[in-house]
Amino acid sequence: MSLFKRGGLKRGGASPQEPQGPVPVDVPVRDEMIRLGQFLKLANLIETGAEAKEVCPAGLVKVNGEVDVRRGRQLHHGDVVELRGMAARVAEDTFGAPDGLPW
Repeated sequence: MSLFKRGGLKRGGASPQEPQGPVPVDVPVRDEMIRLGQFLKLANLIETGAEAKEVCPAGLVKVNGEVDVRRGRQLHHGDVVELRGMAARVAEDTFGAPDGLPW
């Protein structure tokens, strides 16, 4: 008897009830790119910039679901960063002035 017949597995992949990781919070970023270490601080995933020097090389940070040890990695709009059960998404700053003008 297969697992499908006994109800052990469902066809079509994981069930919607299974957790897929933390729900990311959108963090607006002015520029089109931000470095991972800077974003960790901006998103309040770490308290100090120096802490990025510890958590990145230790393999504690995931970017788009994959561990990344590069503190200087470039992030772009839509990238999701996870650390210690929290997640933040790089979002476009819609509250800033159009065309990047400061006024």
